[in-house]
Amino acid sequence: MLAGAGAGAMAVAVVALLLPPANAVQSAPAPDTVDPAAAASELVAGFATQLGSAYAGAYYDADRRRMVVNVAGYDHSTIARIRTAGAEPRQVTNTGATLGSAARTMRKQVRIPGTAWAVDPRTNQLVVTADSTVSTRNWNRLAATVRSLGNGVARLQRSAGEFRLFAEGGDAIFGGRARCSLGFNVTTRNGPGFLTAGHCGVAARRWSDAPNGRPIGTVEDATFPGRGDFALVTYDDSATEAPSAVDIGRGRLVQIRQAAEAVVGQRVIRMGSTTGLDDGTVLALDVTVNYPEGTVTGLIQTDVCAEPGDSGGPLFTANGAAIGLTSGGSGNCAVGGETFFQPVPAALRAVGADLP
Repeated sequence: MLAGAGAGAMAVAVVALLLPPANAVQSAPAPDTVDPAAAASELVAGFATQLGSAYAGAYYDADRRRMVVNVAGYDHSTIARIRTAGAEPRQVTNTGATLGSAARTMRKQVRIPGTAWAVDPRTNQLVVTADSTVSTRNWNRLAATVRSLGNGVARLQRSAGEFRLFAEGGDAIFGGRARCSLGFNVTTRNGPGFLTAGHCGVAARRWSDAPNGRPIGTVEDATFPGRGDFALVTYDDSATEAPSAVDIGRGRLVQIRQAAEAVVGQRVIRMGSTTGLDDGTVLALDVTVNYPEGTVTGLIQTDVCAEPGDSGGPLFTANGAAIGLTSGGSGNCAVGGETFFQPVPAALRAVGADLP
Protein backbone atom coordinates (compact mmCIF):
# COMPACT_ATOMS: atom_id res chain seq x y z
CA MET A 1 0.00 0.00 0.00
CA LEU A 2 1.24 3.49 -0.76
CA ALA A 3 1.09 5.71 2.32
CA GLY A 4 0.22 9.29 1.56
CA ALA A 5 -2.39 8.28 -0.99
CA GLY A 6 -5.23 7.61 1.43
CA ALA A 7 -7.30 9.71 3.77
CA GLY A 8 -6.99 10.08 7.50
CA ALA A 9 -4.40 10.76 10.16
CA MET A 10 -2.09 7.91 9.09
CA ALA A 11 -1.37 9.38 5.67
CA VAL A 12 2.11 10.72 4.95
CA ALA A 13 3.65 12.02 1.74
CA VAL A 14 5.62 9.07 0.46
CA VAL A 15 6.67 7.68 -2.85
CA ALA A 16 6.73 4.02 -1.86
CA LEU A 17 7.29 1.79 1.14
CA LEU A 18 9.66 -0.35 -0.92
CA LEU A 19 13.11 -0.61 0.64
CA PRO A 20 16.06 0.28 -1.58
CA PRO A 21 17.71 -2.63 -3.44
CA ALA A 22 21.25 -3.73 -2.67
CA ASN A 23 22.83 -1.52 -5.34
CA ALA A 24 20.92 1.62 -4.39
CA VAL A 25 21.82 4.38 -1.93
CA GLN A 26 21.50 2.90 1.54
CA SER A 27 22.02 5.86 3.83
CA ALA A 28 19.43 8.55 4.36
CA PRO A 29 20.46 11.94 2.98
CA ALA A 30 20.86 14.53 5.70
CA PRO A 31 17.88 16.91 5.46
CA ASP A 32 19.85 19.84 6.87
CA THR A 33 22.81 19.47 4.49
CA VAL A 34 23.48 22.66 2.51
CA ASP A 35 23.33 22.00 -1.24
CA PRO A 36 26.31 23.95 -2.64
CA ALA A 37 25.04 23.67 -6.23
CA ALA A 38 21.69 25.20 -5.31
CA ALA A 39 23.40 27.98 -3.36
CA ALA A 40 25.73 28.70 -6.28
CA SER A 41 22.87 28.75 -8.78
CA GLU A 42 21.17 31.52 -6.80
CA LEU A 43 24.28 33.68 -7.20
CA VAL A 44 24.12 33.58 -10.98
CA ALA A 45 20.37 33.22 -11.55
CA GLY A 46 20.20 36.54 -13.36
CA PHE A 47 23.25 36.14 -15.59
CA ALA A 48 21.27 34.99 -18.64
CA THR A 49 19.56 38.38 -18.69
CA GLN A 50 22.50 40.47 -17.48
CA LEU A 51 25.08 39.09 -19.90
CA GLY A 52 22.82 38.95 -22.94
CA SER A 53 24.48 37.45 -26.01
CA ALA A 54 27.71 36.79 -24.09
CA TYR A 55 26.02 34.21 -21.85
CA ALA A 56 26.57 30.62 -22.98
CA GLY A 57 25.30 28.54 -20.06
CA ALA A 58 26.58 27.57 -16.63
CA TYR A 59 27.35 24.46 -14.62
CA TYR A 60 28.42 23.44 -11.14
CA ASP A 61 31.98 22.12 -10.76
CA ALA A 62 31.64 19.69 -7.86
CA ASP A 63 35.41 19.19 -7.48
CA ARG A 64 36.05 22.91 -7.11
CA ARG A 65 32.69 23.60 -5.46
CA ARG A 66 32.07 26.57 -7.73
CA MET A 67 29.58 27.66 -10.37
CA VAL A 68 31.23 28.11 -13.77
CA VAL A 69 29.68 30.63 -16.16
CA ASN A 70 30.43 30.29 -19.87
CA VAL A 71 31.15 33.56 -21.66
CA ALA A 72 31.45 33.94 -25.43
CA GLY A 73 33.97 36.72 -25.99
CA TYR A 74 36.02 38.55 -23.39
CA ASP A 75 34.80 41.68 -21.69
CA HIS A 76 36.50 42.90 -18.53
CA SER A 77 33.29 44.23 -16.95
CA THR A 78 31.45 40.98 -17.65
CA ILE A 79 34.25 38.91 -16.16
CA ALA A 80 34.35 41.15 -13.10
CA ARG A 81 30.59 40.82 -12.52
CA ILE A 82 30.81 37.04 -12.66
CA ARG A 83 33.69 36.93 -10.18
CA THR A 84 31.99 39.39 -7.86
CA ALA A 85 28.98 37.06 -7.75
CA GLY A 86 31.22 34.25 -6.51
CA ALA A 87 31.35 32.28 -9.78
CA GLU A 88 34.15 31.56 -12.21
CA PRO A 89 34.07 32.88 -15.81
CA ARG A 90 35.08 30.54 -18.63
CA GLN A 91 35.69 31.62 -22.20
CA VAL A 92 33.97 29.49 -24.84
CA THR A 93 33.51 29.57 -28.60
CA ASN A 94 29.81 28.86 -29.11
CA THR A 95 27.35 31.52 -27.98
CA GLY A 96 24.08 30.65 -26.32
CA ALA A 97 22.29 31.90 -29.45
CA THR A 98 24.33 29.53 -31.63
CA LEU A 99 23.52 26.53 -29.47
CA GLY A 100 19.86 27.52 -29.21
CA SER A 101 19.64 27.81 -32.97
CA ALA A 102 21.22 24.37 -33.32
CA ALA A 103 18.59 22.88 -31.01
CA ARG A 104 15.79 24.51 -33.02
CA THR A 105 17.25 23.08 -36.23
CA MET A 106 17.21 19.61 -34.72
CA ARG A 107 13.57 20.03 -33.69
CA LYS A 108 12.60 21.11 -37.20
CA GLN A 109 14.57 18.52 -39.14
CA VAL A 110 14.74 15.48 -36.89
CA ARG A 111 11.84 13.75 -35.14
CA ILE A 112 13.29 10.24 -35.02
CA PRO A 113 12.06 8.07 -32.12
CA GLY A 114 14.95 7.07 -29.88
CA THR A 115 16.80 10.38 -30.13
CA ALA A 116 17.44 13.22 -27.71
CA TRP A 117 19.44 16.43 -27.63
CA ALA A 118 20.48 19.07 -25.13
CA VAL A 119 23.13 21.73 -24.63
CA ASP A 120 26.09 20.52 -22.55
CA PRO A 121 27.62 23.63 -20.94
CA ARG A 122 30.71 21.68 -19.90
CA THR A 123 31.70 21.01 -23.53
CA ASN A 124 29.91 24.09 -24.98
CA GLN A 125 28.17 21.87 -27.51
CA LEU A 126 24.74 20.52 -28.40
CA VAL A 127 24.88 16.79 -27.63
CA VAL A 128 22.69 14.61 -29.85
CA THR A 129 22.09 11.05 -28.61
CA ALA A 130 20.66 8.13 -30.58
CA ASP A 131 19.56 4.98 -28.76
CA SER A 132 20.03 1.39 -29.92
CA THR A 133 16.79 1.38 -31.96
CA VAL A 134 17.96 4.11 -34.36
CA SER A 135 18.76 2.51 -37.73
CA THR A 136 21.94 3.06 -39.73
CA ARG A 137 19.96 5.12 -42.24
CA ASN A 138 18.63 7.42 -39.51
CA TRP A 139 22.05 7.59 -37.86
CA ASN A 140 23.48 8.86 -41.13
CA ARG A 141 20.66 11.39 -41.32
CA LEU A 142 21.46 12.58 -37.80
CA ALA A 143 25.16 12.79 -38.60
CA ALA A 144 24.46 14.91 -41.68
CA THR A 145 22.28 17.29 -39.67
CA VAL A 146 24.93 17.60 -36.94
CA ARG A 147 27.59 18.40 -39.55
CA SER A 148 25.34 21.06 -41.08
CA LEU A 149 25.28 22.93 -37.76
CA GLY A 150 28.94 23.88 -38.11
CA ASN A 151 32.29 22.68 -36.87
CA GLY A 152 32.35 22.09 -33.12
CA VAL A 153 28.74 23.17 -32.53
CA ALA A 154 27.30 19.69 -31.91
CA ARG A 155 28.37 16.10 -31.45
CA LEU A 156 26.55 12.83 -32.05
CA GLN A 157 26.74 9.87 -29.67
CA ARG A 158 25.13 6.46 -29.35
CA SER A 159 23.31 5.13 -26.27
CA ALA A 160 23.51 1.41 -25.63
CA GLY A 161 19.95 1.31 -24.28
CA GLU A 162 16.50 2.21 -25.57
CA PHE A 163 14.64 5.38 -24.62
CA ARG A 164 11.31 4.38 -23.10
CA LEU A 165 8.79 5.54 -20.53
CA PHE A 166 9.02 4.05 -17.03
CA ALA A 167 5.29 3.58 -16.56
CA GLU A 168 4.81 -0.12 -15.92
CA GLY A 169 5.90 -2.55 -13.26
CA GLY A 170 6.59 -1.49 -9.72
CA ASP A 171 4.32 -1.14 -6.73
CA ALA A 172 3.10 2.34 -6.03
CA ILE A 173 0.06 4.01 -7.59
CA PHE A 174 -2.23 2.14 -9.95
CA GLY A 175 -4.50 3.36 -12.73
CA GLY A 176 -6.02 0.76 -15.04
CA ARG A 177 -3.09 -1.30 -16.27
CA ALA A 178 -0.53 1.44 -15.58
CA ARG A 179 1.71 1.48 -12.53
CA CYS A 180 3.65 4.60 -11.58
CA SER A 181 5.17 6.37 -8.59
CA LEU A 182 3.82 9.30 -6.63
CA GLY A 183 6.06 12.35 -6.98
CA PHE A 184 5.39 15.21 -4.56
CA ASN A 185 2.29 16.13 -2.60
CA VAL A 186 0.93 19.58 -3.44
CA THR A 187 -1.85 21.95 -2.49
CA THR A 188 -4.32 23.31 -5.04
CA ARG A 189 -7.40 25.52 -5.00
CA ASN A 190 -9.43 22.29 -4.98
CA GLY A 191 -7.57 20.76 -2.03
CA PRO A 192 -4.60 18.42 -1.64
CA GLY A 193 -3.14 16.46 -4.52
CA PHE A 194 0.10 15.12 -5.93
CA LEU A 195 2.30 15.37 -8.99
CA THR A 196 3.27 12.39 -11.12
CA ALA A 197 4.35 11.81 -14.72
CA GLY A 198 2.12 13.11 -17.50
CA HIS A 199 2.24 9.83 -19.40
CA CYS A 200 0.78 8.22 -16.28
CA GLY A 201 -1.95 10.89 -16.16
CA VAL A 202 -3.01 10.26 -19.76
CA ALA A 203 -2.96 6.49 -19.24
CA ALA A 204 -5.71 6.53 -16.60
CA ARG A 205 -7.97 9.13 -14.98
CA ARG A 206 -8.49 7.44 -11.58
CA TRP A 207 -5.64 6.23 -9.38
CA SER A 208 -5.49 3.96 -6.33
CA ASP A 209 -2.81 3.00 -3.82
CA ALA A 210 -3.17 -0.75 -4.35
CA PRO A 211 -3.67 -3.07 -7.34
CA ASN A 212 -7.40 -3.11 -8.18
CA GLY A 213 -7.96 -0.90 -5.13
CA ARG A 214 -10.52 1.81 -4.53
CA PRO A 215 -9.58 5.01 -6.38
CA ILE A 216 -8.20 7.70 -4.09
CA GLY A 217 -7.34 10.39 -6.65
CA THR A 218 -8.51 11.84 -9.97
CA VAL A 219 -6.38 13.38 -12.71
CA GLU A 220 -7.10 17.10 -13.01
CA ASP A 221 -4.43 18.01 -15.54
CA ALA A 222 -1.95 16.03 -17.64
CA THR A 223 0.63 17.01 -20.26
CA PHE A 224 2.25 14.38 -22.49
CA PRO A 225 3.68 14.47 -25.06
CA GLY A 226 4.60 18.07 -25.77
CA ARG A 227 6.01 20.75 -23.47
CA GLY A 228 6.68 18.47 -20.53
CA ASP A 229 5.66 15.20 -18.89
CA PHE A 230 3.62 15.96 -15.76
CA ALA A 231 0.19 15.40 -14.25
CA LEU A 232 -1.77 16.73 -11.29
CA VAL A 233 -3.90 14.23 -9.37
CA THR A 234 -6.19 15.59 -6.65
CA TYR A 235 -7.22 13.42 -3.72
CA ASP A 236 -10.90 12.50 -3.77
CA ASP A 237 -11.07 13.03 0.00
CA SER A 238 -10.30 16.69 0.68
CA ALA A 239 -9.37 15.76 4.27
CA THR A 240 -6.38 13.69 3.10
CA GLU A 241 -3.22 14.63 4.97
CA ALA A 242 -0.56 15.40 2.39
CA PRO A 243 2.56 16.82 4.06
CA SER A 244 5.64 17.75 2.07
CA ALA A 245 8.06 14.87 2.57
CA VAL A 246 9.54 11.89 0.73
CA ASP A 247 9.68 8.49 2.40
CA ILE A 248 13.03 6.91 1.53
CA GLY A 249 12.34 3.65 3.33
CA ARG A 250 12.74 2.21 6.81
CA GLY A 251 10.76 5.04 8.38
CA ARG A 252 13.12 7.75 7.13
CA LEU A 253 11.72 10.96 5.67
CA VAL A 254 13.29 13.82 3.75
CA GLN A 255 11.30 17.01 4.32
CA ILE A 256 10.70 18.89 1.07
CA ARG A 257 11.19 22.59 1.73
CA GLN A 258 10.99 24.16 -1.71
CA ALA A 259 10.90 23.58 -5.46
CA ALA A 260 14.14 24.43 -7.25
CA GLU A 261 15.57 24.50 -10.75
CA ALA A 262 18.19 21.88 -11.56
CA VAL A 263 21.82 22.84 -12.16
CA VAL A 264 24.19 20.94 -14.45
CA GLY A 265 26.73 19.18 -12.22
CA GLN A 266 24.38 19.13 -9.23
CA ARG A 267 24.09 15.98 -7.09
CA VAL A 268 20.51 14.68 -6.93
CA ILE A 269 18.56 11.77 -5.42
CA ARG A 270 15.73 9.78 -6.96
CA MET A 271 13.13 7.61 -5.25
CA GLY A 272 10.97 5.15 -7.17
CA SER A 273 8.61 2.32 -6.36
CA THR A 274 10.58 -0.25 -8.37
CA THR A 275 14.21 0.52 -7.63
CA GLY A 276 13.98 2.45 -4.37
CA LEU A 277 16.63 5.06 -3.69
CA ASP A 278 19.50 6.05 -5.98
CA ASP A 279 21.55 9.14 -6.70
CA GLY A 280 23.64 10.74 -9.41
CA THR A 281 24.39 13.95 -11.26
CA VAL A 282 22.45 16.38 -13.47
CA LEU A 283 23.93 16.21 -16.98
CA ALA A 284 21.79 18.60 -19.05
CA LEU A 285 18.77 20.91 -18.98
CA ASP A 286 16.04 21.77 -21.49
CA VAL A 287 16.39 18.35 -23.09
CA THR A 288 14.27 17.25 -26.06
CA VAL A 289 13.45 13.52 -26.09
CA ASN A 290 11.78 11.70 -28.97
CA TYR A 291 9.99 8.79 -27.30
CA PRO A 292 8.10 6.30 -29.50
CA GLU A 293 4.92 7.82 -28.00
CA GLY A 294 5.86 11.38 -28.96
CA THR A 295 8.31 14.25 -28.47
CA VAL A 296 8.76 15.88 -25.05
CA THR A 297 10.70 19.10 -24.49
CA GLY A 298 12.10 20.91 -21.46
CA LEU A 299 13.35 17.87 -19.52
CA ILE A 300 16.32 17.32 -17.18
CA GLN A 301 18.89 14.63 -18.06
CA THR A 302 20.81 12.76 -15.35
CA ASP A 303 22.88 9.61 -14.91
CA VAL A 304 20.63 8.40 -12.06
CA CYS A 305 19.30 4.95 -12.92
CA ALA A 306 15.57 4.14 -13.13
CA GLU A 307 13.35 1.29 -14.30
CA PRO A 308 9.71 0.65 -15.26
CA GLY A 309 7.42 1.60 -12.38
CA ASP A 310 9.60 4.53 -11.32
CA SER A 311 7.71 6.97 -13.59
CA GLY A 312 6.47 10.03 -11.73
CA GLY A 313 8.74 9.44 -8.75
CA PRO A 314 10.58 12.37 -7.16
CA LEU A 315 14.02 13.75 -7.93
CA PHE A 316 15.25 15.89 -5.05
CA THR A 317 18.32 17.14 -3.19
CA ALA A 318 19.69 16.15 0.20
CA ASN A 319 18.58 19.46 1.70
CA GLY A 320 14.97 19.00 0.59
CA ALA A 321 14.60 20.77 -2.75
CA ALA A 322 12.06 19.22 -5.16
CA ILE A 323 13.79 19.08 -8.55
CA GLY A 324 12.00 16.69 -10.91
CA LEU A 325 9.54 13.90 -11.74
CA THR A 326 10.79 10.72 -13.41
CA SER A 327 9.84 10.56 -17.09
CA GLY A 328 11.85 7.89 -18.92
CA GLY A 329 15.24 6.94 -20.25
CA SER A 330 17.40 4.00 -21.19
CA GLY A 331 19.19 1.23 -19.35
CA ASN A 332 18.46 0.05 -15.82
CA CYS A 333 19.98 0.03 -12.35
CA ALA A 334 22.32 -2.84 -13.25
CA VAL A 335 24.04 -1.17 -16.22
CA GLY A 336 23.06 2.50 -15.82
CA GLY A 337 21.97 4.76 -18.66
CA GLU A 338 20.36 8.13 -19.36
CA THR A 339 17.29 9.20 -17.39
CA PHE A 340 14.99 12.15 -18.06
CA PHE A 341 12.92 14.16 -15.56
CA GLN A 342 10.19 16.79 -15.71
CA PRO A 343 11.28 19.95 -13.81
CA VAL A 344 9.05 20.48 -10.76
CA PRO A 345 8.89 24.32 -10.85
CA ALA A 346 7.50 24.27 -14.41
CA ALA A 347 4.94 21.61 -13.48
CA LEU A 348 3.76 23.58 -10.44
CA ARG A 349 3.32 26.72 -12.52
CA ALA A 350 1.44 24.88 -15.26
CA VAL A 351 -1.10 23.23 -12.94
CA GLY A 352 -1.42 26.13 -10.47
CA ALA A 353 -0.22 24.17 -7.45
CA ASP A 354 2.19 24.73 -4.57
CA LEU A 355 4.18 22.49 -2.28
CA PRO A 356 2.47 22.08 1.13
